[in-house]
Amino acid sequence: MLQTTDQVRLLRGSDLTAIRRILDADPAVNAFVDARVRAAGFDPRRMGAQLWGYEERGELVSLCYAGANLVPVGATRAAALAFAERALQHGRTCSSVWGPRDAVATIWQVLEPVWGRARGVRAVQPFLTMRSQPKIAPDPRVRRVRMDELDALYEASVAFFTEELGVSPEERDGGSYYRARVADLIRRGYAFARFENGEVVAKAEIGIATPRAFQVQGVWVRPDRRGEGLAAPCVAAVVSAGLREVAPVASLYVNDFNIPARRAYARVGFTQTATFMTVLF
Repeated sequence: MLQTTDQVRLLRGSDLTAIRRILDADPAVNAFVDARVRAAGFDPRRMGAQLWGYEERGELVSLCYAGANLVPVGATRAAALAFAERALQHGRTCSSVWGPRDAVATIWQVLEPVWGRARGVRAVQPFLTMRSQPKIAPDPRVRRVRMDELDALYEASVAFFTEELGVSPEERDGGSYYRARVADLIRRGYAFARFENGEVVAKAEIGIATPRAFQVQGVWVRPDRRGEGLAAPCVAAVVSAGLREVAPVASLYVNDFNIPARRAYARVGFTQTATFMTVLF
């Protein structure tokens, strides 16, 4: 028997104090939803999603971001079950479910029999953080990408996305949305790369940022340059800039089976502080 959704409701501006309490419990793990709330408030059109809340004895204890991604925040098992039932009622509109492993695993146990087999399940994704400057020297040739270099970064980003997720970001709309996303990262000063002869050979971005934490994403080295030790110094450059200029905590998450990446991140100074899970549709 699933939990009743009577305890799940759509959140609004008057809930902000309680929402902040939940988000602030782990600013690094909760950075994605935190950033969306800070940027869009509670306007579903600006946020691109709804924000659900789960209450126990009248107190808000858990959240769930429901948009292109379904992302539980601080979800107890009871909350995860309730969010899953709410998602069943709405039907699948998301392209992924991701976040803390226990909550996502519980949600997926409920959704899978109805939504069907996922395109991919990344069941164990170490979530890594660091608060001090990197243990290794940043690559001095890794720098912020300029807007006139958008084409080169976009090409590398498409290669990363396709390799990482198994589908091309150009399939849906020819890449217009994804290109705009890459351009926005450049404008914000969050895209970093090492260029050689006008081409990207290594890159990484600050994909999510709040005043309390930022998340490194999109780490990629051109296939013919792998094995040269470019990834760790590239990430170190991004982390170094982020810790100086963006927030006091750097984070990222990685598939448990990606041993080269895990070794590179350990060299930089990251340690595991949580575990994520991602279900891809």
